[in-house]
Amino acid sequence: MTVSHAWRALRHRNFQLYFFGQSISLIGTWMTRLATSWLVYRLTGSALMLGVVSFSGQIAAFVVGPFAGVWVERLDRRALLVWTQAAAAAQSLAMAALTLTRAITLPEILALAALQGLVNAFDMPARQSFIVQMVDDRHDLSNAIAVNSSIVNGTRLVGPAIAGMVIAAFGIGWCFLVDGVSYFAVIASLWMMRLNQPERTAGGGRMLAQIREGWDYVRTFRPVRTILLLFSLQSLMGWPYGVLLPVFAARVLRGDAHTLGWLSAAAGFGALLSAIALALRRSVVGLTRTLRTSTALLGVGLVLFGFSRILWLSLATMVIVGFGLMQSAAVCNTIIQSLVPDDMRARAMSYYTMAFFAAAPFGSLLVGALSERIGAPLTCAATGCVCVAGSLWYAYELPRIAAIVAPIYREQGLSTAADLKIVP
Repeated sequence: MTVSHAWRALRHRNFQLYFFGQSISLIGTWMTRLATSWLVYRLTGSALMLGVVSFSGQIAAFVVGPFAGVWVERLDRRALLVWTQAAAAAQSLAMAALTLTRAITLPEILALAALQGLVNAFDMPARQSFIVQMVDDRHDLSNAIAVNSSIVNGTRLVGPAIAGMVIAAFGIGWCFLVDGVSYFAVIASLWMMRLNQPERTAGGGRMLAQIREGWDYVRTFRPVRTILLLFSLQSLMGWPYGVLLPVFAARVLRGDAHTLGWLSAAAGFGALLSAIALALRRSVVGLTRTLRTSTALLGVGLVLFGFSRILWLSLATMVIVGFGLMQSAAVCNTIIQSLVPDDMRARAMSYYTMAFFAAAPFGSLLVGALSERIGAPLTCAATGCVCVAGSLWYAYELPRIAAIVAPIYREQGLSTAADLKIVP
């Protein structure tokens, strides 16, 4: 297996453009995420308010998620992505202006976070379903998703570290400014793409009927239903650990913005390792088993992080958490995209988006409130235990899922003769 094989999706020109544009933009995105957490914690000193801000940035996407999935199938996805990137740039530049002029207040942070959540409701399903258009060979789809994860996590490693230095040297507002400008790299890459085939969009039937059709599909198709339920559990209990990182950095580890940056970067390093491991895979076969392992790793990592009081040990456990969390999310994404038909893709991915946005905002509130009562360390350990329990439930469901997935992969030509001797 060669390194070039791991990056085979970059053979496609459109995906190359996306790769470089996203690499620039996501550095700014991760800078903004860290800067927002540190800003809220400086203004309030409250773990609960960190959860409230996270909730406001995610709940809008949950509410409009099913409608967004239908709209994405009706619209030109490249044009829609240009508009969502422009709206996200405006949001970050507004945060920069308010912060640099020292006019920022908590209500304004909540309002702008809600705006970003609304943008994400359309951006995420559009982005996920657009990957198919950027990669001409369907056999490269799983690799494109893995490479996309490597972009997210490579920048997650770099962005928080840069943000910590920028905050210390210039102030929080400059992180938002860099992020706002970075979105123009994605917009430029989208306009430079040459799509070989016109995009197929759904007809203009009744929206509620199309929403119901998408819901019936994910509800009755056991592999997608089970994976979305597990992803929802991860989003509820696994993802909100980030809400507590400022508390761990300041109170538990007695650090500052640099400490927060190192914790975020350690999780990003683990997630990058996960993305590289997925990119090295030659087939989607076996990913259903990988999902069981990665969910268990996430839970164990959270338990260990919750009990750590030493910086180097906390950084090591953050690597485990980042690896498990991102591998789980990327594997869920890849399996769903490899199974669903093209005319159902955007709607299925909108429910993938909803699985995150339905659970993560409530998880953020839950861990924030629980941390106020029992402390951040015990809260983190408790969420890890729930993730381990989720991996055990999924292991029980795995044989039934494998029996359904195997013939689909055979029909699509995604399995080799050797692959078919093992569980998908």
